[in-house]
Amino acid sequence: MAYQALYRVWRPLNFQQVVGQKIVTQTLKNSITTDQISHAYLFAGPRGTGKTSCAKIFAKAINCLDSQDGEPCNHCENCVAINEGRLTDIIEIDAASNNGVDEIRDIRDKVKYPPTQAKYKVYIIDEVHMLSTGAFNALLKTLEEPPAHVVFILATTEIQKVPATIISRMQRFNFRRISAEDISEQLIRILDEKKISYDVKAIAVISRAADGGMRDAESILDQVLSFGNDHVSLENALEVTGDADDQQLANYLTAVFNQEVTSALQTINTLFANGCSANRLIEGIIELLRDLLLQKNDAQLLTQLSYRQLADNLIAAAKKIQSQQLYRMIDMTNEIQLQLKNSAHSELFLEVMTVKLANAATTTTEVQAAPDNSAEVTQLQSQVAELKQQITKLAKNDSAAAEFNSARTTVTSPVHKIESKVSHKQVYHVLENATKESLTAVRDVWPDLLSKLPPAKRAMMKVSQPVAASADAIVVAFTYEFTLRTANTDHELQDALKSELNSLMKNEADIILVQKDQWPKIRKEYIATLHQNKSDSSSSDAQPVAPKQPTIIAEATKLFGDQIVKVESN
Repeated sequence: MAYQALYRVWRPLNFQQVVGQKIVTQTLKNSITTDQISHAYLFAGPRGTGKTSCAKIFAKAINCLDSQDGEPCNHCENCVAINEGRLTDIIEIDAASNNGVDEIRDIRDKVKYPPTQAKYKVYIIDEVHMLSTGAFNALLKTLEEPPAHVVFILATTEIQKVPATIISRMQRFNFRRISAEDISEQLIRILDEKKISYDVKAIAVISRAADGGMRDAESILDQVLSFGNDHVSLENALEVTGDADDQQLANYLTAVFNQEVTSALQTINTLFANGCSANRLIEGIIELLRDLLLQKNDAQLLTQLSYRQLADNLIAAAKKIQSQQLYRMIDMTNEIQLQLKNSAHSELFLEVMTVKLANAATTTTEVQAAPDNSAEVTQLQSQVAELKQQITKLAKNDSAAAEFNSARTTVTSPVHKIESKVSHKQVYHVLENATKESLTAVRDVWPDLLSKLPPAKRAMMKVSQPVAASADAIVVAFTYEFTLRTANTDHELQDALKSELNSLMKNEADIILVQKDQWPKIRKEYIATLHQNKSDSSSSDAQPVAPKQPTIIAEATKLFGDQIVKVESN
């Protein structure tokens, strides 16, 4: 038999073998065991995450003659026919090459015929976003009211291009990017099964390069195996992926932090000579800068997120660099990455970036080395004396406490803490119009939204989540205050979030940032305010105000009195 690629050999045959999509597979299995099979499904997510595989497994499971707990048996006549591609009741269509009205009309005409062998006739339409507008319109009525023996499964990598009228007629499942840990486990399982030796670091390099796609990871592994004579070595993995070794990147940044520009440039040129990709180099540098930023601000978080272990020489060199400087370095590298898209001279851009980063590190060192202790101590002593005088005066008058707080906050100090201010009015407006459906919709697209951000911005937003949403605004809570402060001052990040959210959900919703610890307090205050308003409204209803008497009636009463006289005529 001819050689088959790994992603074809290791394509899952049941839901249990699907990697990284437990929520989706469990939901589909439950719908089969409870016999709650819908007429149409929409599978959306990045490439290589298992959409088409799950569609085929689902088609097998609902037609299996001996299904157990929602899983296909893969031994009965129907399962074997589907695995071999012989069952005519399972129809796979590539919308990229069959995107016209005529093809969809042909489907619409044939759905009325019952299946020949299976229980259900299943139409699997891959890359459905490629259909033309006319084709989508032709599909609408069939999707809404298909015959009882027909099931549609639509798969797409670009959900924003699918009309809302189509989405509303289907059950939607969002496939997530597969974590590097899950990809590594699957690659190791494959290599153990094939009895092939490997380096653990090589598996990590392949998993990162796959960017959340299992099929991409298996394709890269296939290429590494061909390149390295059935052994997965770190050198071969770096060669195939165009990535750089962690230690090489650490040496590069160490030279940058020590202002050793010549050494840093030599490292860059060596990496280029070894065939490293410019984009992969910049992504690796940004990831290391992010890790250093987390190491400085919250080392425990860095451990929880299971990032790569930082080299000792890099940690030592980074001690002289401030957090604010790391922010600027990430912005510089991200800007260079954007410029690379329109240039054929990637090596030149990376050399310029190296000089910029080294100069930024020099500026930080000079700022740290500039002593001004005597002036600072004198200023602080005068401010302390002034505050003591204010305390003595205001202690005699309790009513002036508010004035004291105001005066205290206006005193400037070189050492201060930046508080993250939240507009309660804006948050209250969101809570007033918030719905569970809006929040669910935002959370569904949130992973996709983050995946579209640059690596530095994505790392910052990983410790956040939407907590409330209305039609025109959402509230996002941050776990850590320092990331909230950074996000509040990063206008580029806020613009990117709003733009991507509009692209995914087709609305102009504003994004309000709060700290996670503050969120319960804000909600409690809003509920208390709401109850107080209702109480005030009910009290006013209990004491109605008498309507004002018209002026003409008051004047008539003065002239003729308020007695009613009945006049009878004889």
